[in-house]
Amino acid sequence: MTDAAVPNEAPENSSGSSNTNDVIDELEGISKTLADVQGAIGRIIFGQQPVVEETLITLLAGGHVLLIGVPGLGKTRLVETLGTVLGLDERRVQFTPDLMPADILGSEVLEEADSGKRSFRFIQGPVFCQLLMADEINRASPRTQSALLQAMQERRVSVAGHYHELPAPFHVLATQNPLEQEGTYPLPEAQLDRFLMQVNIDYPQLTAEREILTATTGAEEEKPVKVINADELQHAQRIVRHVPVGDSVMSAILEMVRSGRPTSSDIPEVIEHVAWGPGPRASQALMLAVRGRAVIQGRLAPSIDDVLALAQPVLRHRMALNFAARAEGVTLEKVIDKLASRIG
Repeated sequence: MTDAAVPNEAPENSSGSSNTNDVIDELEGISKTLADVQGAIGRIIFGQQPVVEETLITLLAGGHVLLIGVPGLGKTRLVETLGTVLGLDERRVQFTPDLMPADILGSEVLEEADSGKRSFRFIQGPVFCQLLMADEINRASPRTQSALLQAMQERRVSVAGHYHELPAPFHVLATQNPLEQEGTYPLPEAQLDRFLMQVNIDYPQLTAEREILTATTGAEEEKPVKVINADELQHAQRIVRHVPVGDSVMSAILEMVRSGRPTSSDIPEVIEHVAWGPGPRASQALMLAVRGRAVIQGRLAPSIDDVLALAQPVLRHRMALNFAARAEGVTLEKVIDKLASRIG
């Protein structure tokens, strides 16, 4: 019986090794493709490499991005460029106070056939795309903002009691201006939590701004080119979920997220200054994001450095300071840095 068991073990080990090699080959191929994607985006978007990388990581993880920056930093241009380079069906909705949920989701209209029979027909709204740009999302009313909640979580919408599936993949890239707050409506916590990352866009460096002047004020302006398509992006998203995460990295993620909750933290700064902390969705987001960062950088497994690098964009919109913290000038960035120091 022992001799009979040996041949049965060999093919299993061989198969497991073959599967592992296949995944490694897939990851290496995806890393090279993503390098081409970054290069194509870099010819259009100058001086925002961290922003581009964090946005691509979010898309690889299958999530949504909240882009925050002052006007003129290329947020709209970034989304349009991503749509072309990734081969996605991209739509843009300008959020305004008078925007209604039906303007995003669509609506049912009553039609009358030649026979006189009347029936309702659903007309799809702009949410039925693969890459939705919600421009200045905080300018729409809470009622309209909530129209995206189901779409962002379930990848489907419910209109008049009927479910309508959204195209795959489906990603929301929302923009927000941090300066003008008059006539805006803060995003509810439930919606903020659905964004995998909040990516803050800063002013470009001198050399990058010089490139912008040269590239965008001449007779001809370079156009983005398609590098991959939607099917290839979905394939990459599936492969990323196979990237192994070591126990030390998983422990660092859990330590980072759980110590940010004032009810379970032993960090004085968190207990005194944080009103509410990140939930389990933050752990999930960080787990997926570190895998995506490893793949983009050509590594086969994430490290604790990935956790530290992505702590700010993953956690900053999932935590809130109390009044005392704001009065004392405490910022969320400082609090998250304190969390990171515990595992760094």
